Amino acid sequence: MQPTTKNPIVWLFRYVREAKEEMGKVTWPSQKETIQYSVLVIVISILVAAFFGGLDWILSLGLERLIRLV
Repeated sequence: MQPTTKNPIVWLFRYVREAKEEMGKVTWPSQKETIQYSVLVIVISILVAAFFGGLDWILSLGLERLIRLV
């Protein structure tokens, strides 16, 4: 690790250069993998939303019936 510098311009250029080097080491997913993961996230999000929407509806009905009893 290089010693820190007090000059913000030098620090900024060093930071950008090191970030670019690290981004070059990243293994990026293929287009097919990206699409598959995106579809998976969308499907799971819809399922979770439907589950909580249904749960909310059922609990609301139960609360309405409980209020009518009182």
